[in-house]
Amino acid sequence: MQLSHAAARALMVAAQGLHRHPKRSATKSAVLEMIRHMGALQIDTINVIARSPYLVLWSRLGTYEPRWLEELLAEGAIFEYWSHEACFLPIEDYPLYRHRMLDAVNQGWKYASEWAAQNRAALDQMLAHIHEHGEVRSSDFARTDGQSSGWWDWKTEKRVLETLFTSGDLMIARRHNFQRIYDLRERVLPSWDDAQLPSNDEMRRTLVLKAVRALGVTSARWIADYFRMGKRAIATLPAALADEGALERVQVAGWEDEAYIHPANRALAESAAAGKLRPTLTTLLSPFDPLIWDRARARAMFGFDYTIECYTPAAKRRYGYYNLAILRRGELIGRLDPKAQFRLAEQLFASLHDADLLAALGAIEPLLAKPLPASWARWLDRMPTSSVLAAGLALLAPRLEPAAARLLYEHLARVAAHAGDMGRDRFLVRIRELVPVLSALGGDATLVECVHAAVDVGELWP
Repeated sequence: MQLSHAAARALMVAAQGLHRHPKRSATKSAVLEMIRHMGALQIDTINVIARSPYLVLWSRLGTYEPRWLEELLAEGAIFEYWSHEACFLPIEDYPLYRHRMLDAVNQGWKYASEWAAQNRAALDQMLAHIHEHGEVRSSDFARTDGQSSGWWDWKTEKRVLETLFTSGDLMIARRHNFQRIYDLRERVLPSWDDAQLPSNDEMRRTLVLKAVRALGVTSARWIADYFRMGKRAIATLPAALADEGALERVQVAGWEDEAYIHPANRALAESAAAGKLRPTLTTLLSPFDPLIWDRARARAMFGFDYTIECYTPAAKRRYGYYNLAILRRGELIGRLDPKAQFRLAEQLFASLHDADLLAALGAIEPLLAKPLPASWARWLDRMPTSSVLAAGLALLAPRLEPAAARLLYEHLARVAAHAGDMGRDRFLVRIRELVPVLSALGGDATLVECVHAAVDVGELWP
C-alpha cells in the first residue's frame, strides 16, 4: 500500500480519534475506551483551562464529566504509572508495566537507587504506617526539614511515597482535588500475582503493537517514544513483527524509512490511500497530547515546530506560557495562548502564529456549528481570555451563514460576562472597532449592520 504524506497524516490523526466530531454524547465508558484507544493518557499538574488529561479527553470526546476520570481510577478501571511519562493507563495493561516496577533501579530519576538504599528504614516505616492506618496523601505529613516547597523540592515523605510508587509497592488508590492518595498494591489490586507476569519479550512485543496501532502509521524511529521503551531493546521488533504478519509495511511518499500500520487500522489506511479519509474536526490540543508529545514526529508529520514554554523565562517566550496547538481538519495551523490577559482585541492576533490570520481564525469556524458551541463554551468560558476569542470570532462574520452568525452572537453573549479587567464598556468599544474591519474584508453589508446594531442595542448581553 502506498500513502501520500497527506494521507499518512490523516491516518495518524484518525487513529488518535481526532478526525471528526463525536457521533454521540460522551459517557464514562467512552472516556475509558478513549484511554484504551490512545494507550496512555499523560498526567500533568499545570492547570490552564483544565489540567492536561482532561483537555486531551475533551479534544476527542467534547463535553463530558471530568469526575468520570477520577471515578474510573477509584473503581480500578485504570491505574497510574510511568509510561510515556506519568500516565493514566488501562488496568488490563498492568502486567506490561510490572516489569518496570520490578526493575525500578533502571528507571533513572524516577527511582534514586542510592537514596533508596540510604533511606531503607524510612521506606519500611511508611509501608508499615500505611499497612496499619490505611491510605495516605503527601499532605498528611508536615514538612519538617525547614525548606520551602518548589518544583521537585519534595519533602522526605513525598519522596518516600514516590519511590514506593515507582517500585510498585504502592499504587494510587484514587485522587481528591487531583492530589494522589496512596495505598498498598495488594489492597488496590488484590487480584495481581507476579506469577502472571509476561516475559520481557512478550511485554515489548505487546507495547510495540499498541504503539503502532495508536499512531496509525509510523516509522520505526517513533515507536519507542510512545511508551518510552528502550530504542535498542525494540530496534528489530517492528520488522520482525511485519515479517510474521502482526504488522503491515506500507510506503509513504517522501519517507526513507519503512512505515508500519497495525492490521486493525487497515480499513482506515485504505480509505486514506484512496483520498477518502478527510478529517473535519477543529480543536485545541494540550502540549501533552499524544499526537504532538513527540516533537520530532510533529515536525516531520505536520511541519509544526511545537515547544511548550511554561519552563522558559517569560522574556524568552515566543508563544506564551502554555500555548495550545490548533488542529484544523488534520493540520496543525497555529498556537493559542489561553493565559494571555485580555487588554486589546489585537492580542488575539499576537497569540495566533504560524498561519495566515484568516486561516487561523477560520480554525474556530467549525466550533460554531452544533453541537460544539456548548462544549466549547463549557471549557473556554472559564478562561480569562474568552473575550479575546470572542472579539476575534467577530472577524469570521463575513464568512458565516446566518445560522452560524447567530451562534457566534450567542457565544459573544456567553463570554461577555468574562471580559475581565477590560469590562463591558471597553468590550463594546473593541467590537465596534471591528465593524469597519468586517467591511474592509468584504463582509456582507447586511451582516455588518447586524453586528453594529447588536452592539448598539446591547443584544450581546442577555
